[in-house]
Amino acid sequence: MEITAQHVWLMISAAMVLLMTPGLGLFYGGMTRAKAALNMIMMSFISAGIVGVVWVLWGYSMTTGDGVLGLFGNPFASFGLQTLVGSPDLIKAGYSATFAIITVALISGAIADRAKFGAWAVFVAVWVTVVYCPLAYMIWGGGLMSADGALTAVFGQVIDFAGGAVVEISSGTAALVLALIVGQRHGFAKDPNHRPHNVPFIMLGAAILWFGWFGFNGGAATTAEQAGLIWVNTLVTPAAAMLSWLVTEKIRHGHPTSLGAASGVVAGLVAITPSCANISPVAAICLGLVAGAACAVFVDLKYRFGLDDSLDVVGVHLGAGLIGTLALGFIALPVDGQGSGLLYGGGFQQLVAQSVAVVITVLLSGVGTLVIGRAINKTIGFRVSREAETAGVDLSEHAESAYAFGEMGAAFNPTSHAVPHSPAVSHSPAIQNPAGQRAKEDSFA
Repeated sequence: MEITAQHVWLMISAAMVLLMTPGLGLFYGGMTRAKAALNMIMMSFISAGIVGVVWVLWGYSMTTGDGVLGLFGNPFASFGLQTLVGSPDLIKAGYSATFAIITVALISGAIADRAKFGAWAVFVAVWVTVVYCPLAYMIWGGGLMSADGALTAVFGQVIDFAGGAVVEISSGTAALVLALIVGQRHGFAKDPNHRPHNVPFIMLGAAILWFGWFGFNGGAATTAEQAGLIWVNTLVTPAAAMLSWLVTEKIRHGHPTSLGAASGVVAGLVAITPSCANISPVAAICLGLVAGAACAVFVDLKYRFGLDDSLDVVGVHLGAGLIGTLALGFIALPVDGQGSGLLYGGGFQQLVAQSVAVVITVLLSGVGTLVIGRAINKTIGFRVSREAETAGVDLSEHAESAYAFGEMGAAFNPTSHAVPHSPAVSHSPAIQNPAGQRAKEDSFA
């Protein structure tokens, strides 16, 4: 079969979406403390490594084809993608893999500074198999909530063009549950404001995410008209969300911040994900204004409830995902001249369909994450020791440091396999020379 422009665009979009994962690593790495920056980047990279292999072996098969009770596809139907070799559908398989990668990587921000890398790796493999693949199948692959699904026949067709439920709500719900399982960082109650150590990293990461999101939302466009609508909506919703976040921040805290600008952009991107092809540009601006202001408030609620969602995954991804998905019940454009959203005379049908999708997504991701997280926590343990957390998970989990300043770099011993409990903590230069180097380290921690 001769390659077409649509094939080329899908491959380019897949590459753009894949770039979002290291972009997320920079975004998260900048938001955490210096002694955990590499660990956050590695949690994104290992997600790409594990999910990439899982997707080829059985993941893609679970999201398409004939399924089991409309819940998930046969994992052996295209095992190893052998049946797709020689077919252009292999491009679609690769494109869909990048969605699974970024979805599970998003969850990592909720447990920054304190998770075992090995436990995270196990979680990635199991979660994408047990939670993500069935959900993707149910909504996109021919399952219960797809066009011909059993639930669609009862409640109507859910709109989730690029993953408001499949990607954002599922990862935000998982982040909430996992943060509760792993628990608060030491010192969170006394000093909840663990400040970002590298704001330029955050801004660069947000810029990469915004760039990649045009492939994320636009990769599945089937017409030039649809692609144009998606592109403009993906531009204006995060733009409006950034502005409303900054205004809200100014009113509530007195200063608009660069972290707020970056977070507002991400909140807008999340909100437009399910509806990018189904709302007007003006509605997209309104959606961004609501999502930015609401999420600026949501992220502060973790302090009131004592939830150590380290990097605001719940407030941004679950919050904006819910807003964007449910908003379609009100502002979805008419289809074939008939009303869809309430504001277009479509009645409550679309809102009901969106609500059902939200409930199923929250239940599947919440229960699945609870079972997986508790099983890992009860066996190999999800959390590093207090000593390792104090020394920094970069050192304890990877024997590396993101920054080397003079004696700090010279004192680090990458050949040591000791985990910093008591004597091994001496590998940390801050402990070797508390009077001098500690002050230098704290300025970057």
